[in-house]
Amino acid sequence: MASFKIEGGHKLKGTITPQGAKNEVLQIFCAVLLTSEKVVVKNVPDIIDVNKLIFILGELGVKVQKLRKNSYSFQADAVNLSYLESAEFKRDGSSLRGSIMIVGPLLARFGKGYIPRPGGDKIGRRRLDTHFEGFIRLGATFRYNKEESFYGVEASELHGVEMLLDEASVTGTANILMAAVLATGTTKIYNAACEPYIQQLSKMLNTMGAKISGVGSNLLVIEGVTSLAGCEHTVLPDMIEIGSWIGVAVMTRSELTIKNVSWENLGQIPNVFRKLGIKLEKIGDDIYIPAQESYEIQNYIDGSVLTVADAPWPGFTPDLLSIVLVIATQAKGTVLIHQKMFESRLFFVDKLIDMGAKVILCDPHRATVIGLDFESSLKATKMTSPDIRAGISLLIAALSAKGTSIINNIEQIDRGYENIEARLKSIGAKIERIED
Repeated sequence: MASFKIEGGHKLKGTITPQGAKNEVLQIFCAVLLTSEKVVVKNVPDIIDVNKLIFILGELGVKVQKLRKNSYSFQADAVNLSYLESAEFKRDGSSLRGSIMIVGPLLARFGKGYIPRPGGDKIGRRRLDTHFEGFIRLGATFRYNKEESFYGVEASELHGVEMLLDEASVTGTANILMAAVLATGTTKIYNAACEPYIQQLSKMLNTMGAKISGVGSNLLVIEGVTSLAGCEHTVLPDMIEIGSWIGVAVMTRSELTIKNVSWENLGQIPNVFRKLGIKLEKIGDDIYIPAQESYEIQNYIDGSVLTVADAPWPGFTPDLLSIVLVIATQAKGTVLIHQKMFESRLFFVDKLIDMGAKVILCDPHRATVIGLDFESSLKATKMTSPDIRAGISLLIAALSAKGTSIINNIEQIDRGYENIEARLKSIGAKIERIED
C-alpha cells in the first residue's frame, strides 16, 4: 500500500488541465453494452475506478481497444453472459460501485442483469432501491441472494411506464434511463437527476438512436426503440477535480490557471467558492485564480453565518463539500457545512482538528468551521485517506501545512485523480510517492 510524503508550506504556480469526468465515464462505459456496434470514447481519465470497469467489460466479452492516451473503442458484439454468474464477477463487481450501472443495459438488451453488492467509498448508507424499483416498474422480476449479497433482474420484455424516483439518484437515473431506451412504449421518469453527466449520457444515447426528451430537466421522456447504433463521445472535464485544483490554489495562496473547464457545466461551483471570498476569473473557458494572502467568508445579508449545503443538481455537489470545509479552515470568518446526503462523509475532520483546524462536528451531517485566516498554519501530521474526496482534501491541507505530512492508503485518491503527484510537481509542489 503506497503513501504520499508532502512537504507543505510552498507556493505553487502554473497551469493545469483537468482530467475527464470520472462519474460521467462510468455511465458512458456501461452504455456501450446497449449496442453491438463500435463506440469510441475520448477524454477518459486513467484512474483506478475507470480501469476496473474497463477490466469488467473486457471479462464480459466486450472488445476493448486503447486507441491513444485517454481514448478507447468498445464493441459489445459477443457478450459473455455466463461471466455474470461466475465467482470472478462476484469478486470484480463488488470492488466498484459504478458496476451497478451495467445492470440496466444488460437487462434492456439481453433480458437479464446481475450484480454483487457494489463497493466504493465508505461514506454512509448508499441504498440501491431506486435502481431496482425502476427496473421492476419497467416489468422486470427482482431477486436477491442474501447469503452472497447478489442482486438479479430478469425480463422477457420491458414496457414503458410513468415512474417517480424516490430520490434524484444520479446512478439510479442513468441505470433506469439505459434500460428504458430499448423498452416497448414510452417511459416518463419524474424526479430524475439532471446533472451534466446525465445530460451527457442522454445526448450520447440520442446520438446512438435513442429518443430521449427533457434532457437537463427532472422529467425525462423516453420513447423506446428496437436497437441502438455506435457513436463517438467526448467526456466533459471533471468538475470535482476542477474544484479540487481551486482548493489547492487557495490553500497554498498560489496563482493557478485551470484550462478548458467547460464553464457552462460548472453550475453553482464558482458562486460557492466566491461566497468563501475566493477570487475566480473567467478567461475564455479557463479559470484564473490569482494568489490571495487572505479571503473572507461572506455572511448572509442579515449578518448570520453562511451555510454551505449539498443538494441535487443544480444545487451544490456533495463531492466538493470536503474541499470547501478544508478551504474554510484558513478563511476569515465562520461557515456551517451541511452534508445532507451521506452521514459518514464529515468524519475526516478529526484529522484536520489534529492539524490545528478549528472545526466543531455538530453531528454526522453538520460541521462548523472557524477560519484561522492564515494567522495559525495547519501542522503537518501522519494520516490515512478514508475515501476519494476526503483523501484529496487531506492532501490539500498537507500542501498548506508547515512541515512534512504522510498520507497513507492513497489508493483511495488514485481511484479518482489521474497521476496526481506528477501534476502537483509540475506546478511546484513537494510531494513524493512512497511504495511500501
